[in-house]
Amino acid sequence: MRAGDGEDLLAGYASGPAAATEATALALARARAASAVVLVEGVSDQIAVETLAGRLGRDLRAEGIVVLPVGGAHGVARYLRRFGPQGTGARLGGLCDVGEERIVARGLAAAGLGAPGSRADLERLGFFVCVEDLEDELIRAAGPARVTEVFAAHGDLAAFRALQRQPAWRGKDEAAQLRRFLGAGSRRKLRYARLLTEAISRDQVPWPLAAVLTAVGEAG
Repeated sequence: MRAGDGEDLLAGYASGPAAATEATALALARARAASAVVLVEGVSDQIAVETLAGRLGRDLRAEGIVVLPVGGAHGVARYLRRFGPQGTGARLGGLCDVGEERIVARGLAAAGLGAPGSRADLERLGFFVCVEDLEDELIRAAGPARVTEVFAAHGDLAAFRALQRQPAWRGKDEAAQLRRFLGAGSRRKLRYARLLTEAISRDQVPWPLAAVLTAVGEAG
């Protein structure tokens, strides 16, 4: 890792053992008066959404849009009530992992936002599913070769090669190895949420990531 790299990449974001609760608290302070709230599971999702917005020339703060990490899908229902028609009435959108799709659907129904019975219904309500999760989406969009190039540029390629040599991971699918490596440390996961979102070409951006920004309003 280059000197100062981690600190620079995570500037403005919560990190460390209390990152999840701190990030939620910071976003909630800004969300009270927001015109739109994007609900995501964790800080890495928040970083990816905000990084992509910047690449697209979007100023989410100026648009009154807040990306709120909810600390896992089970926190979604609480914030759907808080910011939906039963609360502030903000426009809502969100991302979730495929494993939490039904949890989000139940939360939308409980908050009076609809009764999604399919993924298409979720998408009409502004909520998009990452398969399997955001890291998997980013790896597939960039391709393993591009991901390892980014690792090399930021001093992590040797550590990744060491993981590949471990008995548990030797000979496994490279995309699965990459996903495991990204998930092995909280700071690594946060750093590469930004780095991979920046590295992917505009026409390769994972559709759920781009779609949720469209759902909560175009720039201008």
